[in-house]
Amino acid sequence: MERKHVSALAMYQTAMSQSAPQNEVSQVKKKKKRKVQNGQPIVMSKKMKKKNSAVRNGLQAKKKEKERASNEEEPQHREMSDNDAASLPILLDSLSKVNNSRDRANSLFQWFIHPVPLKTFFRDTWEKKPLLIKRHQPEYYRGLFSTAEFDRALRENNVQFGVNLDVTSYINGKRETYNPPGRALPYTVWNFYESGCSLRMLNPQAFSSTVWNVLSILQELFGSMTGANVYLTPAGTQGFAPHYDDIEAFVVQLEGKKHWRVYNPRTEDEVLPVLSSPNFSQAEIGKAILDVVLEAGDMLYFPRGFIHQGDCLPDAHSLHITISSYQKNSWGDLLTKVVPAALQVAMEEDVEFRKGLPLDYLSYMGVQNSDKEDPRRAEFLSHVGSLMKKLVAYAPVDAAVDQKARDFLHDCLPPVLTPAEKASCVHGAPARWEDGEALGMAVHMRPQTKIRLIRAGVARLCSDGEEVSLYHTVENSRVYHQEELKSLEIRPEHTDAMEFLLHSYPKFVTVSSLPCDTAEEKLSLADQLFEKGLIHTADPLKSE
Repeated sequence: MERKHVSALAMYQTAMSQSAPQNEVSQVKKKKKRKVQNGQPIVMSKKMKKKNSAVRNGLQAKKKEKERASNEEEPQHREMSDNDAASLPILLDSLSKVNNSRDRANSLFQWFIHPVPLKTFFRDTWEKKPLLIKRHQPEYYRGLFSTAEFDRALRENNVQFGVNLDVTSYINGKRETYNPPGRALPYTVWNFYESGCSLRMLNPQAFSSTVWNVLSILQELFGSMTGANVYLTPAGTQGFAPHYDDIEAFVVQLEGKKHWRVYNPRTEDEVLPVLSSPNFSQAEIGKAILDVVLEAGDMLYFPRGFIHQGDCLPDAHSLHITISSYQKNSWGDLLTKVVPAALQVAMEEDVEFRKGLPLDYLSYMGVQNSDKEDPRRAEFLSHVGSLMKKLVAYAPVDAAVDQKARDFLHDCLPPVLTPAEKASCVHGAPARWEDGEALGMAVHMRPQTKIRLIRAGVARLCSDGEEVSLYHTVENSRVYHQEELKSLEIRPEHTDAMEFLLHSYPKFVTVSSLPCDTAEEKLSLADQLFEKGLIHTADPLKSE
């Protein structure tokens, strides 16, 4: 491929600089502000909408509140230049003091999409249409990831081509991947970059504690695997062909700038697709509904099924991170678990499902007979419909949801413990030493000890009909599915106590309040959960 004349020294200086602010640039194309119709993006005004008539009865406060709500509900393009949002390191430090991990997740996501309110976003935009947020604040996402961290990951970790890193290009309508075997050493990687290749880091959470922390918090909001890819693209190049994905995508611009074009799904069949698309040619995708340049501090969201492509302008490189979620998390994905189980139950319990098919059904059913006008076909189809309706009564929906929950817990990142959580859980508990030997834990649970789960979404109680298990994420890996899903077997006499703990979060409860039969069982369950790192105490346990 054609080699770009980019200095290796310049690349290294870029890598080692901490996301220096880029020079201001003009957008490639200024779009007239327009409202959204049928999935089209809408540019959001900074001005408050004015009422045509005064609100009667002197309810001026309500009038202002309605005006604010009206402005917030316009869903698609928010301009902001205020500096009221905290930087990410400050925000994460502040969130570490939030008592409820669900609130922590809501607050972090609200920061990502600021100034669009959460309720407005999920009501008007989520799974429906793109959202562009222009901030004019290059430092807004500073601290999430940088080119310097990209370089450091290559130097300090065993980053593997094709596993952790892809090298790609898109030239003259053709997408190419250039992944040699083995470790992605800095010299080789930066040579690819100098040649005009894009670099995609597939699991930055394995190499960046900040990305790991952010994703582990957000996964509690989405209730679905939350992942990320980092893309580093040289100036004047494009790394990927137009395509759509099977995930909800949040493109966060970290450094430089990138030109993005977003296109509506081509047909109804491609709305919220189950699988990602192949690469498209320009002729296959129609006209863009959004044509914009993202600069550092900007964010672009688009739902699965929206075709997109990004290219770098000649005067700046681009570093962005795409945070993604909701892969295989549809009603259809749940029903793929519900329906087979429902059929199994129905065939065991209902003789109608066990009765034999008509002797001659092959003579009038099937594709070769689909154009036949035969009253037996209508009767056959009607009977199938009645059985499908009956099937609902046998659907083990809760059990299917638990299967989805187990899959989610296996996908999850382990929690990043806050200082307070670490100090009050097994990881911060002191050990008793004597003559240079550890004699075991020097702390013990007491009936008055206050405990709770380490996080709201860290565990799930499930039953297969014979055993009750507590599945959890505390021993998961930062690398996807590197570890098998972990669980504890819960004794029948401890089931009520475990449900009590799960439902009590975020409140701390005393060990003595656990609904077990004896004080010994209460302490036994608390000790078991504490030793696994699933609970922590209201105050750090002290040495005896």
